[in-house]
Amino acid sequence: MSLLTLPQYLVEQGRRHADITPDLRLLIETVASACTSISHKVSKGALADVLGSLETENVQGEVQKKLDVMANDILLAANEWGGALRAMASEEMDTFHAIPAAYPQGDYLLLFDPLDGSSNIDVNVSIGTIFSVLKTPESHRNNPVSEADFMQPGALQVAAGYVIYGPQTTLVLTLGQGVVAFTLDKDTGAWVLTREGITIPEDTAEFSINMSNMRHWEAPVRRYIDECLAGTTGSLGKNYNMRWIASMVADVHRILTRGGIFMYPRDQRESSRQGKLRLMYEANPMSFLIEQAGGMAVDGERRILDIEPTGLHQRVGVILGSKNEVQRVHGYHLDSPKR
Repeated sequence: MSLLTLPQYLVEQGRRHADITPDLRLLIETVASACTSISHKVSKGALADVLGSLETENVQGEVQKKLDVMANDILLAANEWGGALRAMASEEMDTFHAIPAAYPQGDYLLLFDPLDGSSNIDVNVSIGTIFSVLKTPESHRNNPVSEADFMQPGALQVAAGYVIYGPQTTLVLTLGQGVVAFTLDKDTGAWVLTREGITIPEDTAEFSINMSNMRHWEAPVRRYIDECLAGTTGSLGKNYNMRWIASMVADVHRILTRGGIFMYPRDQRESSRQGKLRLMYEANPMSFLIEQAGGMAVDGERRILDIEPTGLHQRVGVILGSKNEVQRVHGYHLDSPKR
């Protein structure tokens, strides 16, 4: 097994690919360092009084967990002074955070969900941090930073990844050259390369969806799940297993490990007609990783990475994972009457 550390890997990639700049390498290392600190907080749990909720809500109207806010603050503090960034945006903040004038300005934009799967914090189930990196458009670089700088389709991401805080703390990363994983060595504090060339099997017999929402699903989703549940007697001709952790990081990590399909679709409820997951902080970075690993990611009809964003907190339906299964659901959406 390779013993390359994250900095060594990034330097090596920078020598091979000119678009992996020193500033981008610094940014990825800084995000990883911040996630090391978050991992320490998560592992302490009740010992450090980090469990439970606050009396505040985020911009989406969701009650914030203590660790949500701590993780957000750690990422902001770690990344604002290094000189690689122009601005940051977070699921936990109303608007973007411009790099203060006192610090050097860079060309990159960082977006993150500081702690995905917050409902699992207090029950000690795997949670994680998701991040996405964009580059400020050339035409915007001489203007003050604005929300318009972030309004880029996910296909323009230059890097994306997540850290999962589970039995091991693992960083899964793409720089647009495939997907790799690093494991945090808690004895040394180093991120060590433990998986390269991660690929997702094209076929699967596992699906991940919240079945309690079945009555609200659109017809294409219901059709697919009905076929999965029919097993060997149905049209798909095989038995499926269902897995649902209610932490996108954990569900996607399983898919990148052994395949599967993850579905958090839009549905017919007023609150979910556009979807539940955030395009910029969750859907785009995870879709980038999935595609780089040979999978597929759609909102139903559209490739997620082609969606032109209209706001920092835009929501979207998400169907991603093993290519042949996602392609089947995608086809069902295209064949279905338009909404």
